[in-house]
Amino acid sequence: MLTTPAAEFAECAELRGVTIGLEEEIFITEPTRPSLGALYVMARLLWSNPRYYYTYSATNFARGKEIRECLMSSVEIATRPHATVDALLADLQARRADLARAARDAYLVPVGHLFDLESPTNTGGLHVHIGVAPERRLVVYNNLAYFLPVLLRLSASSPFAGGRYFGPSYRIARSYAIGTLRPDPFYRFQDIILSRRLGTIEIRAFDPVWDLERLRWLLQAVRAIASLPEPRPLDLERYTQLRQQAAQVGYTPDLKRLYVELRAVIELPEELLEYTIADALAVHMRQYGLQHTYAALDHAYRVGQWSIVAPRPVKPSLARAVLGIMGYYLPKLPYIAYKAWREWH
Repeated sequence: MLTTPAAEFAECAELRGVTIGLEEEIFITEPTRPSLGALYVMARLLWSNPRYYYTYSATNFARGKEIRECLMSSVEIATRPHATVDALLADLQARRADLARAARDAYLVPVGHLFDLESPTNTGGLHVHIGVAPERRLVVYNNLAYFLPVLLRLSASSPFAGGRYFGPSYRIARSYAIGTLRPDPFYRFQDIILSRRLGTIEIRAFDPVWDLERLRWLLQAVRAIASLPEPRPLDLERYTQLRQQAAQVGYTPDLKRLYVELRAVIELPEELLEYTIADALAVHMRQYGLQHTYAALDHAYRVGQWSIVAPRPVKPSLARAVLGIMGYYLPKLPYIAYKAWREWH
């Protein structure tokens, strides 16, 4: 019998207090666009450990008219819930290694939005699930939402759309799957929610982060905020303004003031907010272009170090796409249907 993520979060939260889990969505490209061949990679991943990856992996697709531009979107790997950041990152590294083995020569591109597209339904994110006792969920939700705009700077990795520079994160600003906060914390398509399926607080707004040290600071900040005993006030209009600054403007005076408040909770290095992954990617794009940038991102994701690397030849395959549909998507359909229903009920 498969162990469900919901059951694991409930058990861990009961036994250990605050727990954290990750869902990481990245793109598999051949060489600069995803294809249905990504399903073949996910089939190889699934059958390498079916007991785990049947519930702890997923695939995404573009929607509406954007399908004509690029049907295949990001793929997802997920960790189990953990009581410590070190254990969580060790789990994530193991998942990344599994995905890298399954991907072979395809590019693994950890960004929130592909740089040459302008497609709000074709995005990838880093979803952080926080498990706490039921009576503390609203307090923790409010506190995380209060500080979330400044935390968005830690993950921003989507500085281009349609081949043009946008700002820190096109995905945060435009993705259909997230957005400014609503009065109903259970509404699914916003930056942070109360998850019906898992019983967690789910931060959906972060971009993927290849850099594990930067990710460590992000997760430590989330955990520290989740441990605060008293609630911060949640002003939805203020949140919307700060969110827009984080996604489209940069490290503004308003965000700096919020950082000063956060510094009383955790000694987060300010340079991580002043210079983001998005800033580094923008520089690399100007110097080396799209394919070289994706090659560097792929290398960084696989080995944990940023380097200038030469692109390698890779192209889509119809045979791999067919095998992927048969080996991954069809076996997963029952769970995909259950998961979609459970997220809304």
